[in-house]
Amino acid sequence: MNWNEHLPALLLALPLLGAFLAPLCSLGGKTVRNAMFMAISFLTLLVAFFLWRTVLAEGIQYYVMGGEGSRLSLPSGMAVPVRIILEVDALSAFMALCGAIASFAGALFSLNYMSRFTGLSRFASLYLLLTAGMLGMMITGDIFNFFVFIEVSSIASFGLIAFWRDRPAAVEASFKYALISQVGSMFILVAAGCLYGRYNMLNMAAIGSALQMGTMEKLALVFLVGSLAMKCGAFPMHMWLPDGYAEAPTGVTCLLVAVSQASLYGLARVCFSVYGIAIGSAFIPWMIIVFGLASMFFGVAMAVVQHDMKRLIGYHSVSQVGYMLLGLGVGLLVLGDPRAMAEFGMTAVTGGLFHAFNYTMYKALLFLAAGAVYYATGKRDLNDMGGLARKMPYTAVMFLIASAAISGLPPFNGFVSKLLIYESSFAVHPFLAVVALVTSVLTLASFVKVFQTAFLGPEKGVLAGVREVPPAMLAGMAVLTVVVLGLTLFPSWSLSNVAEPAARALVDQSGYIGAIMGGGM
Repeated sequence: MNWNEHLPALLLALPLLGAFLAPLCSLGGKTVRNAMFMAISFLTLLVAFFLWRTVLAEGIQYYVMGGEGSRLSLPSGMAVPVRIILEVDALSAFMALCGAIASFAGALFSLNYMSRFTGLSRFASLYLLLTAGMLGMMITGDIFNFFVFIEVSSIASFGLIAFWRDRPAAVEASFKYALISQVGSMFILVAAGCLYGRYNMLNMAAIGSALQMGTMEKLALVFLVGSLAMKCGAFPMHMWLPDGYAEAPTGVTCLLVAVSQASLYGLARVCFSVYGIAIGSAFIPWMIIVFGLASMFFGVAMAVVQHDMKRLIGYHSVSQVGYMLLGLGVGLLVLGDPRAMAEFGMTAVTGGLFHAFNYTMYKALLFLAAGAVYYATGKRDLNDMGGLARKMPYTAVMFLIASAAISGLPPFNGFVSKLLIYESSFAVHPFLAVVALVTSVLTLASFVKVFQTAFLGPEKGVLAGVREVPPAMLAGMAVLTVVVLGLTLFPSWSLSNVAEPAARALVDQSGYIGAIMGGGM
């Protein structure tokens, strides 16, 4: 048996299996449940890594549910995919690896962080279900099943954000997320219905091969872009994000960062792989660019006035999403204009995707470090903190590394991806690069304030008994720190082997369609 052929199915089967095993393993006690939880999380990460390596070496992988093995098997006379198909190209594998790293780090961190609470069998089950939903969004080739997986991840998110249901703020954050999420999901379902009614197809590659821009297609595109921008936290549809990130258990927040990137992946996939050059007009690219600029500026403006550590980082998430939207919007604009220089379009897409990977790593690390501070001190207000670097030196160092990365300080990985976005957006209009640069300056100022106040300021008397967090929590943060430092120390390798293959796969609409439709002919 060639296991490489079954990696896409295994990537979903493992966390789904773990989600159903969690209540049973809890009957054997805490040790059995935690061992299963970590084993499933680690195996999912391994499968994601091997799938990424296989795709880079062999090209697009697809797996047909109900087909013969992993190859496309169609009834006689049919020339389009009609079964559920998992389609994994370099972009899908890149995003799945990113999400699997965040999921493993969050699970490792949660071993100690959640040990003081009850209901952990439900926590483990929902956490693995959320992981499965996120990965399904990234590797499905079917627009309806994208909706199904986004619903799976949403339902798991509702329960995890409100895990501490005795806290009114957590219940309110979960309700707000549920409301926004359901509105967005219904728009996606309506868009899927529009395209199905028009083409009698749900497979993304099949729709892309037949798509001709008309009123129904334009309506579906607006619904998809608006709803997916809402789901990834773009301004002004960001209202769920700071509350949800702040109130969820910290390991869950780490995973929610990756889940938001699954929605960003969906946005990129729809615009480039399904619609591609059929978009024609510059309206949608400019709409994405405007979303990006507004998210960058207003997100960082709201972050600098926050005193709650997790809410501050949450508002910076809105700002960082803006960079990715700017990169993807500029790439879509330039690559769709035959008069423009194509190299700037590729630079923009590469920068946006590389920033998505970087963002997931350093933003998840920032949330874990903030959670470690809360675990050790019981405080989230910066005004109640001070001198923590002497009490929690490992946490302080890792928070500093993540702060330098998100601020775009050279030579950290955040600087590399931001530089690509600056360069390409300046070629379109200098104002775009100016907004991005100002946002980076304000981000740096904000994290200087946080680090000075919490870690370097005078020690508060109420924090006299504080000490470093347990080893599992440090290990969770260390996983992300190693990835951030690896991307920092080897920028050329990271770009050529991680970001650029994903960018080439995204802009190669004909290659994506041909790999699937060619297999069914």
